[in-house]
Amino acid sequence: MQKIATPAPVATGQDRPELQQAVQAFVDAGFAAMELRVHDEHGDWTGRAGVAELGGTTPPPAGGQAWAGSVAKTFTATLVLQLVAEGRIGLDTPVADHLPELGLDARITVRMLLRHTSGLYNYTGELGPDGTFEMGLPSMGREWVDNRFHTYRPEELVRFALAKPARFEPGTDQSYSNTNYTLALLLIEKLTGQSYAEQAQQRILGPLGLSGTVVSATSPDLPGPHARGYYRYEDGGESKVVDVSRQNPSLLAGAGDLISTAEDLSTFISALLGGELLPAPLLAEMRTPHGKFGLGLGLWVQDLGDGGTIVHHNGGAPGGYGALMISTPDATRTLTATLTTGDTDPAGVFPAALDTLIKTVFCEDVS
Repeated sequence: MQKIATPAPVATGQDRPELQQAVQAFVDAGFAAMELRVHDEHGDWTGRAGVAELGGTTPPPAGGQAWAGSVAKTFTATLVLQLVAEGRIGLDTPVADHLPELGLDARITVRMLLRHTSGLYNYTGELGPDGTFEMGLPSMGREWVDNRFHTYRPEELVRFALAKPARFEPGTDQSYSNTNYTLALLLIEKLTGQSYAEQAQQRILGPLGLSGTVVSATSPDLPGPHARGYYRYEDGGESKVVDVSRQNPSLLAGAGDLISTAEDLSTFISALLGGELLPAPLLAEMRTPHGKFGLGLGLWVQDLGDGGTIVHHNGGAPGGYGALMISTPDATRTLTATLTTGDTDPAGVFPAALDTLIKTVFCEDVS
């Protein structure tokens, strides 16, 4: 493992050593870089740690972009719910009514897509009966590395999933599936006659001024300043690390093909939960937990005990990058971040570092 150099901490806003320490903890655990943005009673604080590229000493760029992964699902859910608010579709409308060419089970509704209760196979793979991951389309390991510039069409992803057996009868269980949100993208396009990217620009990105955010990206390049991300994988028994700063996210159409910044994600979640994008009844539905995962419509809902409740949707690209988007239900405290991975597998260290960060931001008295 290459030891990551530690430039001097970089932060803006009030002096918040506990937050800078939490950022540094991610780097100390093996992440290459992190930018964190916190909004709370003290205002806005932004801090960075780590390096822009392995082997260097330059810190990550301020406001750097990242492949933000499944944070995209909250954007997609918001677009769908805006169409519901306009009366163009109902939450309990069968999806097949609007996408008959796909041959969907007629029992699958819009609501089931947004809270992952459709039972549809996840095209990036599922856990097998013995608990081991069985990959679908190339989404990890050498298979993904070799295939990471391929462009997928949303219909191609959905049809791949529909060729697999459903996991359960619609509405009877809950299973996280990217297929649900790619179907939601197709639904948005069918209802509006415009591309998902056009709708997102008109309804979210433009009105909120999210200039660092790109949806439905198919170019392999992050267009703005960014830290480099790396992916560790096994190839024939040999461990390899590759720079995956360039990748094509169309594998996750509507479900994870998002580029964003910590600042833009902060603006988005604050506007969403502040009622700027949805009417109150639909926002309440979005924040209402359902099923064994505690999922609302495009948001996870989590009880922190004495720390209250948070809503969130984090994300990770197949390799190299990730993003955090976490908030109190009323957006009085928000936490957003972009992450890059180094030459270690972050899976083992991420949960503990995230738990510490959440407790620092949401469970501490900052009044």
